[in-house]
Amino acid sequence: MTAVVEKTETAPTVNTAAPNRLASWKIRASAFLIDVLPGLAVVATMTLVGSAVPLGSTWWWLCVYALATGILLTLINRVVWPANRGWSLGRAFVGITVVRPDGTSVGLGRLLLRDLAHLLDTVSVFVGWLWPLWDPRRRTFADMLLDTEVRCVAPDQRPAGIRRITAIVVSTAALLCVAGAMMGIWAVWLNDRKSDQTRAEIEAAGPKMVAQMLTYDPKTLDEDFARAQSLTTEKYRPVLAEQQETVKKGNPVVNEYWVTNSAILSAAPDRATMMMFLRGHRGGENQERFITATVRVSFVKGDGERWLVDDLNVVTKPNPPKGQK
Repeated sequence: MTAVVEKTETAPTVNTAAPNRLASWKIRASAFLIDVLPGLAVVATMTLVGSAVPLGSTWWWLCVYALATGILLTLINRVVWPANRGWSLGRAFVGITVVRPDGTSVGLGRLLLRDLAHLLDTVSVFVGWLWPLWDPRRRTFADMLLDTEVRCVAPDQRPAGIRRITAIVVSTAALLCVAGAMMGIWAVWLNDRKSDQTRAEIEAAGPKMVAQMLTYDPKTLDEDFARAQSLTTEKYRPVLAEQQETVKKGNPVVNEYWVTNSAILSAAPDRATMMMFLRGHRGGENQERFITATVRVSFVKGDGERWLVDDLNVVTKPNPPKGQK
């Protein structure tokens, strides 16, 4: 007896749910690093370089523009593009997308709030970032708060040329960091070189300028005072003029100073501060007496690359004549 058994063909099993499966923590971390690290590297580099170059200089403004551009592009990549195109650079590269539990897309506002809510993941000592490792729906605290999930997509649904685009973005960020570092080195070297030049110029001209400012003779009082004012900035000139008027109203006598020693306290490309130790004599004939003083003088570079006195503070005053206090 022969038994006839009908043979039924079974269709091959296809994992249709695979493209929509919840993304693993490792994949999500890779996407986040691709999204954030290029911009973060540029921002960190430009912040360091900006703190090393002179405030308000061309180099400083270049750092500010590059830093602002890095922040703006990172926000666009993380928030605007996913809302409009469904992808950020990192998510497209690894093949994941942020959706609601029912699979519908997430709007711009929710994505922005989700990125802000990641602060909760951070302030919880990064526990929120690790929460997907044991959460059944693999959610961070931000996902729970905004009711979102991260799912995988089929490889053929990823944007075309995403690997090439990612390589270009990462390479550009790396080049900007290298260029920023080189710019910082060049700017610091240039600033130091100009500061050294300032030191040399002030060491040569500063003591002579101060001696001329403080030296006068009653016979040529107006000419001496006019010469002294020509060595000052518009800021300090009224102060000096007031002091000169006080001298005129009194009994002017010969006043001569010379610098015996000096030291530069600080120097920058366009300003410097110097401490000076002065000796001299005041009065004439039988009333002549020797005097000493210590002053701290600030210099700034005016129009025509000419150094001018911007401030003069007396540290120790000349001793008064005998019988006066």
